[in-house]
Amino acid sequence: MALSTADLCDAHEDLLNDGQLRVVESMFGSYGEREAFNGPIATLKLFEDNGLVRQALEGPGNGRVLVIDGGGSLRRALVGDQLAALALKNGWGGIVVNGCIRDSRMLATMDIGVLALDTHPQKTAKKGQGESDVAVTFGGVTFRPGEWLYADEDGVLVSSVALLSQPPLKGR
Repeated sequence: MALSTADLCDAHEDLLNDGQLRVVESMFGSYGEREAFNGPIATLKLFEDNGLVRQALEGPGNGRVLVIDGGGSLRRALVGDQLAALALKNGWGGIVVNGCIRDSRMLATMDIGVLALDTHPQKTAKKGQGESDVAVTFGGVTFRPGEWLYADEDGVLVSSVALLSQPPLKGR
């Protein structure tokens, strides 16, 4: 049986109490086929411009999870099926978007974890504006590059230390 975020919370109550393990507010829908995923965090901070998203996903993921702080915008989609396919090809562990995605029907058939606030059909500008590898805060939690993210059907956890020595959480 694979571990879940609930199991991780129970097993690491000491880390919860001292703030090394944080629980993100319930705010995301799951759009990728993989409902459970985990990995070290890489971050982007941008607004209605996904040029840096493509740039990040073109590089080797090495099992990392790309956390995109899109400012919570519900006016444009930051990730779609083409970017998710790029993430899969380059070994990313998952994508978390504080904003919208599109191509949700296609994303649901792709073996990658994708969490987002909602869907929107309109693409973004591609000016490449924003920041990468910076701490971003949303959902009551600060996500720092190199920390660990664990996600499944029950929620999202962020930890300053790796919690698993075995393979990633498994979903669906």
